[in-house]
Parts: sequence; structure tokens; C-alpha cells
Amino acid sequence: MIRVLVADDEPLVVAGIGAVLGAAEDVEVTAVAQDGRTAVEQAIRHRVDVAVLDIGMPRLDGLAALAELRRRTPDVRVLMLTAFGDAPNVRDALDGGAAGFVLKNCAPDELVRAVRAVHAGEAFLSPAVTRLVLGLLGPQRAGRRRAAERLSALSAREVQVASLVAEGLSNAEIGARLHMSETTIKTYMSRILAKLGCANRVQVALLVRDAGAGS
Repeated sequence: MIRVLVADDEPLVVAGIGAVLGAAEDVEVTAVAQDGRTAVEQAIRHRVDVAVLDIGMPRLDGLAALAELRRRTPDVRVLMLTAFGDAPNVRDALDGGAAGFVLKNCAPDELVRAVRAVHAGEAFLSPAVTRLVLGLLGPQRAGRRRAAERLSALSAREVQVASLVAEGLSNAEIGARLHMSETTIKTYMSRILAKLGCANRVQVALLVRDAGAGS
């Protein structure tokens, strides 16, 4: 079972998300919270696998709660809830180590897929959020050279894998594309994350996009 925390300052949102996730046979909502401080405490106390966090919460907002979770329990995967008005915060959350983003008005099955994906170590961005990241929050010229310099630490094969990550492919899909096993791709991903100093696949994808190295 995937143990999940749901945190949002609106009780109806928490109840709705809890009902959607609780209906999935492999997901268990083990903790809920209505502010960021409680979310961090509950995530640690209940040893959750995935924390679903709203950006706008009292005490600690979602970004601060994300930073606290990354510091205190880095194995917890964080899926951020957002609305279109949160666009200025999306890049900050991804840079801070969020494993994915979904819109609050996403379809129930998308939310379940998102939780499963981030639990499995994959990145998850709903299509609308991807447009925000690559559009409104796209790379600035000043950062393009720095991103390219960071990618230069990778081998040619690692750059190829990273570029496919930026296309949104899973490890299994990358393996099929490159005629390698999924286990081999996981090994490459571990090396890529270590060399780039990235917390997750989303950060790798953004770095590739910033450098203009995506396919």
C-alpha cells in the first residue's frame, strides 16, 4: 500500500482528495492536515510515502513545508496541488524537490496516477502544469549557459537518457527506446541525479530544457 498524507487548508478539498485516493486499491490515506506545520509533523509521525501538499496553507505554506520535508525526511515524495494562479510558485517548488504537480481540478484518475508515479520514483506533471513550466516559467537566457555547463558533467549516454527524461518518458519507455533494461536505466538515472545534484527527475528535465538540450 502507498501511504499518503493529504494537506490543504480547505476541509472539503481534503475530504474529496481523501475519498478519491482511498478508493484506489493500492493507496491508503494515513494522515491529513490543514496547515503546513501539521503536514510535516503528520508525514513524519505516520511515515508516509507520498505527501500531497497544497501551496497556499497557513503556518507553513506548501513551499516551506516541502523544504522542511526534504530536510527532515527526504524519502517522502511530494506531490504539489496547484491552481493556475500559483504559476509563480511552480518553478520554486520544482527546484525545491517536488516530485510532481497536479491541478486542483484534475480528474480523479489523474490524481491517482500522479500518486503512483511519484511513489515509483517517476516525475509527474499534468499537461496544463507542463505548459506553465515550459511556457510561463521557461528558461531565461542568463541560465542557459549555466545549465549547459552542468550537463557537460554527463557522458554522452547520460545526456541521451536525461533528454528522454525531459520528453516525459518513464524508465521503462527510455529502456525500450535505447534497447536497454529498465534496471540499467535506473542505474543511469542514479548517476545523473548524483552528477547534476538534482533531487528528482523533474529537476533533470528542467535543467535539460534550460540548456536547450531536449529533443
